[in-house]
Amino acid sequence: RGERVLLVDLDPQAHATLGLGGLAEGTPSVAEVLLDGAPLDSALVTAPGGIRLLGSRGRLREFEERSERSLQPERRLAHALESTAEAFDWVVLDCPPRADGVLCANALFAATTALLVVEIGAFSLQGAIEASEILAEVARAQGTSYELRAVATLFERKSRFSRDLLTGLYTHFGDAMYDTVIRTSVRLREAPALGVPVQLLDPTSRACEDFAALTDEWIAERATLATSHAGA
Repeated sequence: RGERVLLVDLDPQAHATLGLGGLAEGTPSVAEVLLDGAPLDSALVTAPGGIRLLGSRGRLREFEERSERSLQPERRLAHALESTAEAFDWVVLDCPPRADGVLCANALFAATTALLVVEIGAFSLQGAIEASEILAEVARAQGTSYELRAVATLFERKSRFSRDLLTGLYTHFGDAMYDTVIRTSVRLREAPALGVPVQLLDPTSRACEDFAALTDEWIAERATLATSHAGA
Protein backbone atom coordinates (compact mmCIF):
# COMPACT_ATOMS: atom_id res chain seq x y z
CA ARG A 1 0.00 0.00 0.00
CA GLY A 2 3.05 2.25 0.09
CA GLU A 3 2.93 2.62 3.87
CA ARG A 4 6.12 2.61 5.93
CA VAL A 5 5.80 -0.30 8.38
CA LEU A 6 8.02 -1.44 11.25
CA LEU A 7 7.47 -4.88 12.75
CA VAL A 8 8.89 -5.44 16.24
CA ASP A 9 9.17 -9.06 17.33
CA LEU A 10 8.78 -9.20 21.12
CA ASP A 11 8.52 -12.99 21.32
CA PRO A 12 11.66 -14.82 22.55
CA GLN A 13 10.61 -17.71 20.27
CA ALA A 14 11.16 -15.27 17.38
CA HIS A 15 8.43 -16.74 15.18
CA ALA A 16 7.77 -13.46 13.36
CA THR A 17 11.50 -13.07 12.71
CA LEU A 18 11.92 -16.63 11.49
CA GLY A 19 8.82 -16.28 9.34
CA LEU A 20 10.54 -13.43 7.51
CA GLY A 21 13.82 -15.23 6.92
CA GLY A 22 15.51 -14.78 10.32
CA LEU A 23 18.42 -12.52 11.31
CA ALA A 24 21.91 -12.75 9.89
CA GLU A 25 24.69 -13.67 12.32
CA GLY A 26 25.89 -10.60 14.22
CA THR A 27 22.80 -8.50 13.53
CA PRO A 28 21.55 -6.85 16.75
CA SER A 29 18.07 -7.83 17.87
CA VAL A 30 15.38 -6.29 20.05
CA ALA A 31 17.19 -7.90 23.01
CA GLU A 32 20.24 -5.69 22.46
CA VAL A 33 17.97 -2.64 22.24
CA LEU A 34 16.12 -3.41 25.47
CA LEU A 35 18.99 -4.93 27.47
CA ASP A 36 22.06 -3.04 26.29
CA GLY A 37 20.58 0.25 25.07
CA ALA A 38 21.72 -0.35 21.48
CA PRO A 39 20.38 2.31 19.08
CA LEU A 40 17.20 1.05 17.48
CA ASP A 41 18.36 2.04 14.00
CA SER A 42 21.36 -0.28 14.33
CA ALA A 43 19.06 -3.28 14.76
CA LEU A 44 16.63 -2.65 11.89
CA VAL A 45 16.73 -4.86 8.81
CA THR A 46 14.65 -4.88 5.65
CA ALA A 47 12.55 -8.03 5.48
CA PRO A 48 10.89 -9.58 2.41
CA GLY A 49 8.00 -7.45 1.24
CA GLY A 50 9.69 -4.19 2.21
CA ILE A 51 8.84 -4.40 5.90
CA ARG A 52 11.42 -3.03 8.32
CA LEU A 53 12.03 -5.55 11.06
CA LEU A 54 13.34 -5.29 14.61
CA GLY A 55 13.96 -8.99 15.03
CA SER A 56 14.13 -11.26 18.04
CA ARG A 57 16.36 -14.01 19.42
CA GLY A 58 16.26 -16.28 22.45
CA ARG A 59 18.37 -13.79 24.42
CA LEU A 60 15.20 -11.76 24.86
CA ARG A 61 14.36 -14.08 27.76
CA GLU A 62 17.13 -12.31 29.72
CA PHE A 63 15.06 -9.14 29.62
CA GLU A 64 12.19 -10.94 31.34
CA GLU A 65 14.57 -12.18 34.03
CA ARG A 66 16.35 -8.85 34.61
CA SER A 67 13.16 -6.78 34.62
CA GLU A 68 12.38 -7.90 38.16
CA ARG A 69 15.42 -5.91 39.28
CA SER A 70 14.79 -2.88 37.02
CA LEU A 71 12.88 0.34 37.50
CA GLN A 72 9.91 0.75 35.12
CA PRO A 73 11.07 -1.96 32.69
CA GLU A 74 7.76 -1.73 30.81
CA ARG A 75 8.81 1.67 29.37
CA ARG A 76 11.98 0.52 27.61
CA LEU A 77 10.39 -0.16 24.23
CA ALA A 78 8.40 3.07 24.16
CA HIS A 79 11.57 5.06 24.80
CA ALA A 80 13.43 3.17 22.07
CA LEU A 81 10.63 3.81 19.57
CA GLU A 82 10.63 7.57 20.17
CA SER A 83 13.39 7.98 17.60
CA THR A 84 11.22 6.36 14.91
CA ALA A 85 8.18 8.59 15.29
CA GLU A 86 8.68 10.29 11.92
CA ALA A 87 10.20 7.31 10.10
CA PHE A 88 7.17 4.99 10.02
CA ASP A 89 3.46 5.23 9.37
CA TRP A 90 2.71 2.11 11.41
CA VAL A 91 4.53 0.10 14.06
CA VAL A 92 3.29 -3.46 14.63
CA LEU A 93 4.34 -5.13 17.88
CA ASP A 94 4.18 -8.93 17.82
CA CYS A 95 3.80 -10.18 21.39
CA PRO A 96 4.63 -13.46 23.11
CA PRO A 97 1.75 -15.74 24.17
CA ARG A 98 2.03 -14.69 27.81
CA ALA A 99 -0.18 -11.62 28.12
CA ASP A 100 0.82 -10.83 31.72
CA GLY A 101 4.59 -10.70 31.17
CA VAL A 102 6.89 -7.69 30.99
CA LEU A 103 7.31 -7.97 27.21
CA CYS A 104 3.59 -7.67 26.64
CA ALA A 105 3.54 -4.80 29.16
CA ASN A 106 6.17 -3.04 27.04
CA ALA A 107 4.01 -3.46 23.96
CA LEU A 108 0.91 -2.18 25.72
CA PHE A 109 2.73 0.84 27.14
CA ALA A 110 3.91 1.79 23.64
CA ALA A 111 0.74 0.96 21.70
CA THR A 112 -2.47 2.77 20.90
CA THR A 113 -4.35 -0.38 19.87
CA ALA A 114 -4.23 -3.94 21.18
CA LEU A 115 -5.27 -6.50 18.57
CA LEU A 116 -6.29 -9.95 19.76
CA VAL A 117 -5.57 -12.50 17.03
CA VAL A 118 -7.96 -15.33 17.89
CA GLU A 119 -7.50 -18.73 16.29
CA ILE A 120 -10.81 -20.53 15.88
CA GLY A 121 -10.46 -23.52 18.18
CA ALA A 122 -12.01 -25.30 21.15
CA PHE A 123 -10.72 -22.82 23.73
CA SER A 124 -10.50 -19.70 21.55
CA LEU A 125 -13.31 -17.70 23.16
CA GLN A 126 -12.19 -18.48 26.71
CA GLY A 127 -8.58 -17.62 25.88
CA ALA A 128 -9.54 -14.36 24.16
CA ILE A 129 -11.66 -13.28 27.12
CA GLU A 130 -8.87 -14.07 29.58
CA ALA A 131 -6.31 -12.22 27.46
CA SER A 132 -8.53 -9.13 27.21
CA GLU A 133 -8.98 -9.10 30.99
CA ILE A 134 -5.23 -9.40 31.56
CA LEU A 135 -4.53 -6.56 29.13
CA ALA A 136 -7.05 -4.35 30.91
CA GLU A 137 -5.43 -5.15 34.27
CA VAL A 138 -1.93 -4.40 32.94
CA ALA A 139 -3.10 -1.09 31.46
CA ARG A 140 -4.71 -0.06 34.76
CA ALA A 141 -1.51 -0.85 36.63
CA GLN A 142 0.50 1.21 34.13
CA GLY A 143 -1.98 4.09 34.04
CA THR A 144 -2.29 3.76 30.25
CA SER A 145 -5.20 3.34 27.86
CA TYR A 146 -5.61 1.60 24.53
CA GLU A 147 -8.22 0.55 22.01
CA LEU A 148 -9.10 -3.17 21.94
CA ARG A 149 -9.76 -4.91 18.60
CA ALA A 150 -9.97 -8.57 17.65
CA VAL A 151 -9.72 -10.61 14.47
CA ALA A 152 -10.56 -14.28 13.98
CA THR A 153 -8.14 -16.56 12.12
CA LEU A 154 -7.98 -20.18 10.90
CA PHE A 155 -11.69 -20.05 10.11
CA GLU A 156 -13.30 -22.99 8.30
CA ARG A 157 -16.40 -21.66 6.57
CA LYS A 158 -17.86 -25.14 5.96
CA SER A 159 -17.47 -26.15 9.60
CA ARG A 160 -20.49 -25.57 11.85
CA PHE A 161 -18.13 -25.69 14.83
CA SER A 162 -16.10 -22.80 13.39
CA ARG A 163 -19.24 -20.81 12.61
CA ASP A 164 -20.60 -21.30 16.15
CA LEU A 165 -17.31 -20.22 17.72
CA LEU A 166 -17.16 -17.17 15.46
CA THR A 167 -20.69 -16.24 16.52
CA GLY A 168 -19.60 -16.50 20.15
CA LEU A 169 -16.67 -14.17 19.50
CA TYR A 170 -18.89 -11.57 17.86
CA THR A 171 -21.45 -11.88 20.65
CA HIS A 172 -18.82 -11.22 23.33
CA PHE A 173 -16.59 -8.63 21.65
CA GLY A 174 -19.23 -6.88 19.52
CA ASP A 175 -17.87 -3.86 17.67
CA ALA A 176 -14.32 -4.70 18.76
CA MET A 177 -14.34 -7.58 16.25
CA TYR A 178 -13.28 -6.85 12.69
CA ASP A 179 -15.75 -7.92 10.04
CA THR A 180 -12.92 -9.60 8.14
CA VAL A 181 -12.19 -13.20 9.06
CA ILE A 182 -8.91 -14.86 8.05
CA ARG A 183 -9.76 -18.26 6.58
CA THR A 184 -7.56 -21.29 7.00
CA SER A 185 -5.12 -21.68 4.13
CA VAL A 186 -2.30 -24.01 3.14
CA ARG A 187 -0.40 -20.95 1.93
CA LEU A 188 -0.42 -19.50 5.47
CA ARG A 189 1.41 -22.61 6.68
CA GLU A 190 3.86 -22.58 3.79
CA ALA A 191 4.81 -18.89 3.84
CA PRO A 192 6.62 -18.75 7.22
CA ALA A 193 8.43 -22.00 6.45
CA LEU A 194 9.81 -20.30 3.34
CA GLY A 195 10.59 -17.05 5.15
CA VAL A 196 8.33 -14.78 3.08
CA PRO A 197 4.97 -13.03 3.53
CA VAL A 198 2.07 -14.87 1.92
CA GLN A 199 1.62 -11.89 -0.41
CA LEU A 200 4.95 -12.75 -2.04
CA LEU A 201 4.41 -16.50 -2.01
CA ASP A 202 1.01 -16.43 -3.71
CA PRO A 203 -0.54 -13.00 -4.45
CA THR A 204 -3.70 -14.69 -5.82
CA SER A 205 -4.42 -16.81 -2.73
CA ARG A 206 -7.52 -16.39 -0.62
CA ALA A 207 -5.23 -15.61 2.32
CA CYS A 208 -4.07 -12.51 0.45
CA GLU A 209 -7.69 -11.59 -0.23
CA ASP A 210 -8.49 -11.84 3.47
CA PHE A 211 -5.50 -9.76 4.59
CA ALA A 212 -6.27 -7.16 1.92
CA ALA A 213 -9.81 -6.91 3.28
CA LEU A 214 -8.49 -6.55 6.83
CA THR A 215 -6.12 -3.82 5.65
CA ASP A 216 -9.02 -2.00 3.98
CA GLU A 217 -10.97 -2.13 7.23
CA TRP A 218 -7.98 -0.88 9.25
CA ILE A 219 -7.21 2.03 6.93
CA ALA A 220 -10.88 3.09 6.68
CA GLU A 221 -11.22 2.93 10.46
CA ARG A 222 -8.07 5.00 11.06
CA ALA A 223 -9.23 7.58 8.51
CA THR A 224 -12.60 7.87 10.28
CA LEU A 225 -10.90 8.29 13.66
CA ALA A 226 -8.52 10.92 12.29
CA THR A 227 -11.47 12.87 10.84
CA SER A 228 -13.43 12.70 14.09
CA HIS A 229 -10.40 13.83 16.12
CA ALA A 230 -9.84 16.73 13.72
CA GLY A 231 -13.46 17.74 14.05
CA ALA A 232 -13.26 17.61 17.83
